[in-house]
Amino acid sequence: MRRLNKKKALNFVKELDAFPKVPESYVETTASGGTVSVLAFTAMALLAFFEFFVYRDTWMKYEYEVDKDFTSKLRINIDITVAMRCQFVGADVLDLAETMVASDGLQYEPVVFELSPQQRLWHRTLLLIQNRLREEHSLQDVLFKNVMKGAPTALPPREDDPTHPLNACRIHGYLYVNKVAGNFHITVGKAIPHPRGHAHLAALVSHETYNFSHRIDHLSFGEEIPGILNPLDGTEKVSADHNQMFQYFITIVPTKLQTYKVSADTHQYSVTERERVINHAAGSHGVSGIFMKYDISSLMVKVTEQHMPLWQFLVRLCGIIGGIFSTTGMLHSLVGFCIDVICCRFKLGVYKPKSLQSPGIHCNCMEKSGQDILQRAARTFFKTSPFVLHRRK
Repeated sequence: MRRLNKKKALNFVKELDAFPKVPESYVETTASGGTVSVLAFTAMALLAFFEFFVYRDTWMKYEYEVDKDFTSKLRINIDITVAMRCQFVGADVLDLAETMVASDGLQYEPVVFELSPQQRLWHRTLLLIQNRLREEHSLQDVLFKNVMKGAPTALPPREDDPTHPLNACRIHGYLYVNKVAGNFHITVGKAIPHPRGHAHLAALVSHETYNFSHRIDHLSFGEEIPGILNPLDGTEKVSADHNQMFQYFITIVPTKLQTYKVSADTHQYSVTERERVINHAAGSHGVSGIFMKYDISSLMVKVTEQHMPLWQFLVRLCGIIGGIFSTTGMLHSLVGFCIDVICCRFKLGVYKPKSLQSPGIHCNCMEKSGQDILQRAARTFFKTSPFVLHRRK
């Protein structure tokens, strides 16, 4: 009884087979079918190969939300060279609450303002990359994906001993400030505390020594990540007058970066530049120096690197293989049908003059049709029927 039930179940499963097998003796192979098969398999292989590269590729997903972290400190990473001696300039930060931030994390290093040949080549390369980033915004995704592989954006050290006097000051280091709008500035004289803010001792410095030509080798906010280029990296300004003010208006956007190589809390920013000559007689008032006024956006950007899941890759691969197989099969059948129809019509003499038509012409492809069978049966009937012979007599 069990064997009978198993046999019935097996027969029932066989009846549900959606892929019946055709014996090889009933399969006919042709040269045209083989050619189409080779082309189809080649297309499948190429598309599957390209689809594998799409599967390996990643993309960056951007999400926006309100930044709820206002208690933490904001780190400012600075590397600026000013064409003045270190004893004549001072750098500090004054935030919106009139709080003066201590600049203990900044170092003043006497250097030569002119770059060496190797440093100049590095600087030109950096400017070319910055120009391409301004034109092609999608390149920023490439930088995010390769943050740990990229070269550091700091200026490389000189390869030779400077022969010129040390006429410039390199101010580099970091500062921790409150997450409120503020003003980082470099001006004449060292900063001293003041009940109403702060002041700079500039009375002992001659106006003839003022030269705020500067080069920003690096300026970033938040955690410093190698390989990330910032908008002001590589900026170089040459002062045309002793009393000149350079202003940078910066909008900082908190950014959480999550890739397969690194996870960091950093900040992106956009900047607007302005410069003018200080001339009190002409109504252009102010203080000579370099002023970077920054403001922090209330929105936070989450940048996440994403990858195509495996199941989606398999579904797309099955779609490629099945689609090409079905399409090539239908095209091959359609082309073969059209060729058979055209061939048979010409062999039957449809497009030939009536004088050239002969009742003895036969077409192999039409012999299989019902019309040809009926014609043969009619001719055989009239030749052999006694009723027809009696009437002829």
